[in-house]
This record gives sequence, C-alpha cells and structure tokens, in this order.
Amino acid sequence: PNPVPPGTNALARTFGLNPHLSAMMPLWTEGRLAVAANVGPLVVPTTKAQYRGRSVPLPANLMSHNDQQSTWQAGSAEGARRGWGGLMADQLLSTNGTNSVFTAISTAGNAVMLAGQNVVQYQMSTSQTTPAIRINSAAAPTTNVFGASGQGARIREIIRDTAGTSYFMQDYGAKVVRSQDSADLLNAQFAAGAPGAAIAAPTQVLNPITRAMENNSLAVQLQTVAKVIASQRVLGMNRQVFFVSMGGFDTHDIQNTSQSPLMARLAHAMAYFDGALANVGGVDMRDRVTTFTASDFSRTFTTNGDGTDHAWGSHQFIMGGAVRGGDVYGQFPTVGIDVQNGFQNPNMSGNVLVPQMSVDQYAGTMARWFGLTDSQVASIFPNITNFTNRYYDFLAAPVA
Repeated sequence: PNPVPPGTNALARTFGLNPHLSAMMPLWTEGRLAVAANVGPLVVPTTKAQYRGRSVPLPANLMSHNDQQSTWQAGSAEGARRGWGGLMADQLLSTNGTNSVFTAISTAGNAVMLAGQNVVQYQMSTSQTTPAIRINSAAAPTTNVFGASGQGARIREIIRDTAGTSYFMQDYGAKVVRSQDSADLLNAQFAAGAPGAAIAAPTQVLNPITRAMENNSLAVQLQTVAKVIASQRVLGMNRQVFFVSMGGFDTHDIQNTSQSPLMARLAHAMAYFDGALANVGGVDMRDRVTTFTASDFSRTFTTNGDGTDHAWGSHQFIMGGAVRGGDVYGQFPTVGIDVQNGFQNPNMSGNVLVPQMSVDQYAGTMARWFGLTDSQVASIFPNITNFTNRYYDFLAAPVA
C-alpha cells in the first residue's frame, strides 16, 4: 500500500491507499486530496446501540441500491424529485446570466441530484451535446434531414413559429428549439480553436488484472466537464454543478478481479482531471473546482466467499485546490467485527459500519464553500441542524 500519514486524525494509526490508487498519491502529498471517513445517510447522530435498538430515526430502506442512491443525491428514498446539487444551483442561478441552462450538467444521463426547483439539468454525451431531437444544427444548416439538404433549418423555424395555441405544444416546441440552440452554442465551444478544444484527451489506463491498456469512460466524462469549464468565461458562467458516474462496484462475487481495475480507473480519472484543470487557457482552475466522490453505500467488512455485500458507512475522496488535503476528516472507525464474549466494535454492527459523518454534513460543507449561507444550506439539508457540528473543515473559505 501507499502509506498515507494523517494529520488531525492520527491517533497513532497508519493509513494507506490501495496500491491501484497510486495515481492519486501525488495529490495527497501536494495537499489537494483528502478523505472523509465513515460517511453515510443519517437523520440524527446514531450509535451502534441506537441503530440496533431502532431507538432513533433512521434513513429509509438502508442497503437498497435505488433508495440509497436517491438518499445520497436527494435526501430521501427512491421517488425523490429534487436533489441537493440542483437546489444548490437554484440559489445561485442568477449569477450565470443568459446561458444559465448550463448551470447543472450531467454526462451520465438523468440524475436526481441535479434536479432543482428552477434548474433543469442539461444532459450531454462525451462526444458532443445531444439535443432532444436531432434535426441538424445552425452550424451545419445543409445537413441532410430525411435525405433532403437544408431541411433542418426549415424544420427549426416551423417548430419555433407554429406551436399553435396548445400550451403543451408551445412548451414542447420551446424545449426542442432550446435544446437545439443550446447544443449549437456548447458544441461551438468544443470546435477547433475554441476554449474547450484545448483540453487534451486522457490517456488509456492499465488494467492491473489483464495488463491491457483500456479506455477510461470516467476520465472521458471528466474531459467533457473540463471542456465546459474551459468555456465558462465565453458562456458567462459563474457557478456550475456537474455529475459524472462510474459503476461496477456491486461486487457480490469475483471481487478480487473486478475491484482492482475499478480502483485503477478511479485514480487515473481523478489524476487526469487534476492535471487538466491545472492549465485551462493558461489559468490554474483547481482552486475553483472541487471534486468529490459519493456512493450509495460501502461493502461489508467480511467476505461472502467470493465478494462482499451491501453495507452503510463509507470513505469518500475530496479533491481540489481549495481542499485542505493530506488529511482524514471525521472519525476513522475502529476496524473489526464483534467477537462473542470478547471484542465489541463500537463503530460496526455485524459487518456494517455505522456512519459517523452524515451526508448532510459532507455535502453541506461543499454547499457552504459553493457560496450558500447557513440558512440556505439548512433549507437544502434539513437534517443538518440535528448535528452539533454542521460542517467539517476539509475546504477553505467559500470560493469567490
């Protein structure tokens, strides 16, 4: 393992990064990477005894993939309609001017995290932006549509001008045209000579099991994010929230061969993104961009024979120039399962970690750095008022 000397969370303990996370080690030593220990959804501070006795309110449907993904992103189980990323963006939407459609962007499909009251997430692929209906673009008005050259521009005008009196048709037509116009605008920023074009593509990553060099979809998603960030001055953007995703961590079986490539891809992607942000049009943007990980839950401490099962508390990475890096935040848990008539782990129930840091505290800390007031944070994360310490100090002062 890569030894990781802790600061505030030392307690004479030695930490290390998984060997396949070695690409992230320089970020740690240079102070741009930190770990939030034992994070998970909580309603109130919860001890092992309280969890076992169900004597305090608990998040709904613990250890359920869909419900815990939703709880991490939106504070409640599956079916939630507003996420904290979108609600954060709502608060600062007015700072983004006429192109505020690009305030919340996902490269991983629809994400409840980016759904706000006013903010509508903008979804895009990693190759180009994707309008709701492909009828061609203003940048290429002669593109064939159903075999006819130049018809795309005419169709756009028909949609724009002949929606009729139906509110549904008017709204639908406006959305189609807005999707096309937004795609044109953003794609122009990725074209040769534009700011986004200067963001270099990620290299391939070594699969530590097969020893083959492979494309890294997470790194490619982060390249797209970096391109948008490079275009923020042209687009007039001041605050943005991005969502990227990678899967494969549900390692109920063959964990020994499946987990290592996942770790390698994560480290490779985060190191790539750090490097891409170091020079964006000659400007180091790393102090203005904070990247963090989130997962529905961790895995059980013990094996099921070929893998691990669903758990609760997990450790998360925070990366960026504003991060007070090289440290572990929160209380790192005691490791080990209970032994009959012997050792009793205060931080683990069965083989599941009981979280010590709530998602509200973890995300609320980032919301405050993003520029929200305490009252705005509390409106998005209502459970945060149940905790004595609302925030952790893994981030510097709010970004300007």
